[in-house]
Amino acid sequence: MNNEWFECKVKYEKTMENGLVKKVTEPYLVDALNFTEAEARIIEEITPFMTGAFEVSDIKRAHYAELFEAPGDDSADKFFRAKLLFITLDEKSGKEKKTSQNVLVQAADLRDSIKRLDEGMKGSMMDYTIASVTETAIMDIFHYVVHHKKAGEDKPEYEA
Repeated sequence: MNNEWFECKVKYEKTMENGLVKKVTEPYLVDALNFTEAEARIIEEITPFMTGAFEVSDIKRAHYAELFEAPGDDSADKFFRAKLLFITLDEKSGKEKKTSQNVLVQAADLRDSIKRLDEGMKGSMMDYTIASVTETAIMDIFHYVVHHKKAGEDKPEYEA
């Protein structure tokens, strides 16, 4: 299945460290088939963590060719958008052509993001250049989870 990523912004009242309540908008990345499903999924994912009212204030497509996550690494609490330039050769004209792709890297800081990006790209056959790396405001990523039925649960109504 091809991943379709949507950036969903959730607006809610957050109690700050100093005790004051402030309205905040936080972006989350959701793997979904379309905008409708993205909204339903972010509501489902976020509801257990919210104590008061919240709203999904914006949903837009997020174009990431690849995600490099750091599961289990609590220090990697930020997400960085890296723009990569790939150099390809046009066989007809013989000229070099640059194409760009955005990838998302979970890391602790800028240096760590570049290290993790290079590590993730090790298996790539294409030459690439890092054009830019920018910290995003993304709070978390929610992947599409396929629920598998246990063996024997899906029995036919009749035996053949």
